[in-house]
Amino acid sequence: MKLDRGRIDGFLKSPDNDIRAALVYGPDRGLAAERAQALAQAIVPGAHDAFRIAWIAAEELSVNSARLADEVAQLALTGGRRLIRVRDAGDAAVGVFARFFKDMPPGDAFVLVEGKDLPARSSLRRAFEGAKQAVTIACYLDGPQEIAALARSVLGARKVNADEEAMHYLATSLGGDRRLSRMELEKLALYAGDGGSVNLADAASVVGDSADLSLDDMVMAAADGDAPGFERALSRAFAEGEAPVRVLRAAMRHFDRLHRAGSRMATGADAETAVASLRPPLFFKLKERFKRQLRLWPAKRAAAVLGSLMEAERQVKSTGMPAEIICRASLLRIARAAMGPGTRRAG
Repeated sequence: MKLDRGRIDGFLKSPDNDIRAALVYGPDRGLAAERAQALAQAIVPGAHDAFRIAWIAAEELSVNSARLADEVAQLALTGGRRLIRVRDAGDAAVGVFARFFKDMPPGDAFVLVEGKDLPARSSLRRAFEGAKQAVTIACYLDGPQEIAALARSVLGARKVNADEEAMHYLATSLGGDRRLSRMELEKLALYAGDGGSVNLADAASVVGDSADLSLDDMVMAAADGDAPGFERALSRAFAEGEAPVRVLRAAMRHFDRLHRAGSRMATGADAETAVASLRPPLFFKLKERFKRQLRLWPAKRAAAVLGSLMEAERQVKSTGMPAEIICRASLLRIARAAMGPGTRRAG
């Protein structure tokens, strides 16, 4: 069974008694680890009881396929529900779990599997989704709403108040990995101090991330029509482990700003006024470049690009096609469109 997003938090706190296994997977490894730990805590409070918890590496199951059933069949010496945790599972382990679901040992032992970033066509995902006593929990990259909620939670724990511009900056600058986002927010809360306050300058100075700057360079190159520069920046981002969804969202943020500024210009504002109205403010070194892009991407064209980027993100999450290929093709179309028909290059 695939667990809907709205049910995930409740399940992590109090898993259904008839569910015996869960597969936690997705591109946000930090969020996957956080959710797996929360579920483990619900099964075994403290989550450190060596008599109730067994750890198995997925690759071990290919050598000893009976290990999973053996661990599930054991009774906890100290009483209580037993938890079996399987790490780094991929489709190679599907046979073991298919047999487990077909002939599930009696008892209440719970199997918690941490999977990789499994595509829609994944046989392991299908096995868990088709089992009556199992659930899948997808961990996709946080969007602005989830990051804003996380920021309110982390900062609120120290009674730190963030103004509107700071919150907008945090919501649009974080999100590549839940664990890293939480660490950055905790660093910001520590900087502000208990009961303190945070403005845009504070957030930008404390949470500023070189990875975000690299993504900004890549998106700016695509919007400029600099296809070679965009290709170099994107290849570097992927080589460093950047998630395609995060790349697409960086492009969405940029074209959303172009659309908002372009809409102001469509109602009579000049470029300087339109750019000055953006919140959070545009980095001063990028203003002239951004104004040139406003001529390439007026509001209507920017809106069309936003639609294509959202469709690309949908395809990444649902079609099972290679995510990097979808992402690269989507942004390359933008770069080619910016170059114009007279300068379009092959490839």
